Amino acid sequence: MSMPILSLKDADLTLDGNAGPVDILKGITLSVVAGETLGLIGPSGSGKSSLLMLMGGLERATAGSVVALDHDLTALGEDALARFRRDYMGVVFQSFHLIPTMTALENVATPLELAGARDAFDRASAELEAVGLGARLGHYPAQLSGGEQQRVALARAAAPRPAILLADEPTGNLDGETGAQIMDLLFQLNASHNATLILVTHAAELADRCQRVIRLADGQIADDHLKQAAE
Repeated sequence: MSMPILSLKDADLTLDGNAGPVDILKGITLSVVAGETLGLIGPSGSGKSSLLMLMGGLERATAGSVVALDHDLTALGEDALARFRRDYMGVVFQSFHLIPTMTALENVATPLELAGARDAFDRASAELEAVGLGARLGHYPAQLSGGEQQRVALARAAAPRPAILLADEPTGNLDGETGAQIMDLLFQLNASHNATLILVTHAAELADRCQRVIRLADGQIADDHLKQAAE
């Protein structure tokens, strides 16, 4: 049996709200193996995105543990967490989060430069070519369509070859055809680089492509369905 690349045990997330503490996630226990594709589904407010943020070290569990690649994310300081995400994780958001004053090439190359890659621009160019944007390297986000911006975001996430790729509603702001193209690219990254893919989605057709689907309700795991084992 494969060793887990990511595991949570009795993980809680409680955040301060206007009326006092709010329990977002309660007693989450799960393991994810390398190369697995996992979809997180559930109604709005069920905790899907918060769980993804815990997995990526973007939120810190208020109880329990989150361990990724043998690193206890709950014990790492902010600087160490940032380095861990840089080295091992790629994150794709619904709203792209591109830097508007940078070209597509610069958006992808800059994180590689910060990580010390001497060939950052060559790698960035190759990644943009791989997502079909070889002719758009010098364009700024405002000059790109929503689908093209999401392709840039995918290239940026994939360029460091992360062990874990997290995607939060990656097709939520896109039309059906463009969303389908982004879906294909996500699963191609999983297949070509063996990146563990964890995604939050409301799209049934996207969840159906995952090997495993976890349904959340009221901050807890309501169902955990494994359709097929990761290769």
